[in-house]
Amino acid sequence: MKGRIHNFNAGPAALPLPVLEEIQAEFLNFKGSGMSITEVSHRSKWFDEVAGDVTSRVRRLLKLDESFHVLFVQGGASLQFCMIPMNLLPEGQSADYVNTGTWAAKAIKEAGIQEKPVKVVASSEDQGFSYIPKEISFSPDAAYAHITSNNTIKGTQWASFPDTGGVPLVCDMSSDIMSRFFDVSPFGLIYAGAQKNLGPAGVTLVIIRQDMVERVPEHLPTMLKYTTFVEHNSMFNTPPCFPIYTIQLVLKWLEETIGGLEKMEEINQEKARLLYQAIDESEFYKGTAENKSRSVMNATFRLPSEDLEKQFIQEALKHGLGGLKGHRSVGGCRASIYNATSLESVKALADFMEEFARKKG
Repeated sequence: MKGRIHNFNAGPAALPLPVLEEIQAEFLNFKGSGMSITEVSHRSKWFDEVAGDVTSRVRRLLKLDESFHVLFVQGGASLQFCMIPMNLLPEGQSADYVNTGTWAAKAIKEAGIQEKPVKVVASSEDQGFSYIPKEISFSPDAAYAHITSNNTIKGTQWASFPDTGGVPLVCDMSSDIMSRFFDVSPFGLIYAGAQKNLGPAGVTLVIIRQDMVERVPEHLPTMLKYTTFVEHNSMFNTPPCFPIYTIQLVLKWLEETIGGLEKMEEINQEKARLLYQAIDESEFYKGTAENKSRSVMNATFRLPSEDLEKQFIQEALKHGLGGLKGHRSVGGCRASIYNATSLESVKALADFMEEFARKKG
């Protein structure tokens, strides 16, 4: 296929075209260094400027005060599943978890492997994880309450975050970080693998509050302690320089081209409205998530048969619409419409869906 497609991949996912063009333009000679960003030392002035700027942009966009630390960790969100209970769940205490699907279940499993006491205070498994639980009774003495803000596989999302009664929220925001503005004050820790809404795979953004840092035991392995990353500005060892640099450019685009999180949220809401309208106005398509729990980032839907779903995905690609196959564990179709997926791409998909339904319905 010639040219770029409309990219609806769930992760690794679309990056803003201006960011890719900026990377291309300075890839061989980064800021006059005579080297690529993939070649400069992480101790150099060039990378030091990148690291400082990306941290400042995270702080500005999320309005973080000085009680929060911005860290860059390797190992993906999957490593955080074990690091969180290892670092933040003291002996004699339990943690609350809400199970809203595959990734939440993996987080619960990792705590169990360490024989850490956790309590699943709510779950949507009874209806195939098609909704976000409401009216949750959190334990007032829990060390923290863990949720997954957006569930990519099942297409559900917390429209607003739960009131835990003062228990620190710990949240996996891998697939909707920086898609909307929210109050960070209830959160003890936020983590997000970059490859869905921030940048390329290889780095995880961790935002941790100082009171949570103070819980970290001394006896943990060096690279599994949050204190190591706090005390060394995420550079105890060589960090993933290229993914961090790309996040810097993505956040610059978000701040300076889009206009911040409030504006990004408006655009994302309009994209989701158009896509769900295409699903709901046709009897040919059926959304898999309950309406009030629908994700603004990942729209999941089925067609009348698996054969038609295969045809839909194949025909869509011929029309320059890629990444529409549902997760292998559930099948169906999924359109991931993260920040970098444009309104024009969503309009192109909605038009194709209407035409495909007309021909095949």
